[in-house]
Amino acid sequence: MKPSNRQILIADLPKGKLALDHFKAVISPMPVPGETEVLLRIRYIVIEPAMRAWMLGPGYRAALTAGQVMAGAALAEVIESRSAGFEPGDLVYADDAGCQEYAALPAAKLRKLPHADPITHLASVYGVAGLTAYFGLLNVGNLKPGETVVVSAAAGAVGSLAGQIAKIQGCRVIGIAGGKAKCDLLTQEFGFDAAVDYKAGNVYQALLSATQGGIDVYFDNVGGAIFEAALFNMKARGRIVACGVVSMYDVDPTTFTSSVRGVPAWFISRRLTLRGFIVSDFYAERDKALADLKGWVDSSQLKVREDIVDGLENMPSALIGLLAGDNVGKRMIKVV
Repeated sequence: MKPSNRQILIADLPKGKLALDHFKAVISPMPVPGETEVLLRIRYIVIEPAMRAWMLGPGYRAALTAGQVMAGAALAEVIESRSAGFEPGDLVYADDAGCQEYAALPAAKLRKLPHADPITHLASVYGVAGLTAYFGLLNVGNLKPGETVVVSAAAGAVGSLAGQIAKIQGCRVIGIAGGKAKCDLLTQEFGFDAAVDYKAGNVYQALLSATQGGIDVYFDNVGGAIFEAALFNMKARGRIVACGVVSMYDVDPTTFTSSVRGVPAWFISRRLTLRGFIVSDFYAERDKALADLKGWVDSSQLKVREDIVDGLENMPSALIGLLAGDNVGKRMIKVV
């Protein structure tokens, strides 16, 4: 019997909210690596809100199409190499691995990883999530000790790390999350100074009370109404770090009517700065960032939460659940 490859395909691009029937599980032939390529056994698939955004159209990567393997990054193990730079047993990070059990990819698209315990930290605190939090705050937000920092989606992969990094830098930190359990987690485990439950009522008023005078740096992961509530609580010359807009990824575009008031008038009157970024903008500084992150983890200043879901077949429900906010920390699929 020939070896096979389990895959999750996009059956149909969603026109409204993402559902299980937009995906299809198939079994395909095992890929064969070509010259300078590497055959990978995928161990963990990284689940991110951006996976839904890729279905909406081209952005910083090509748009996805029906019939293709669902895109996704992964931690993977080399099992066959036709490149001098990789050997069987090497652990790599592959941006374009896809949601499948095996992948054959050009060696130039892979990054060899050190071994870590647990290895999942390589996809969370030492991966895109940790680097996004680090660079978003320090390079984009340019925060200073003593400032007030607000982070939305604060119990998520990036937000939970961003808030803790702000605390390490000597800032007062307020997190926005959904539900009492997550808000308690922010203050009791992650050390945030306060938490706002966006499901409990008026976010603007809650932020006004919690920030005690306004926001210096707002780290935005969600957009929409929460962005607006933070916007009108910004201090003069405050900085807004635009990291993600998860509230707008999984909506029906024919019924979406929300808009953010106060743009650009409030920006002008408060002399605010809004800057978007992609984590790869700062990869030239990755070594220093990773050294800092590792130091904070080793000293227990930075606590890492991961949300591991077993089984490739559960990838569609894991992504749908992530978009609904049912994860704490970095969500991954354990494939093998």
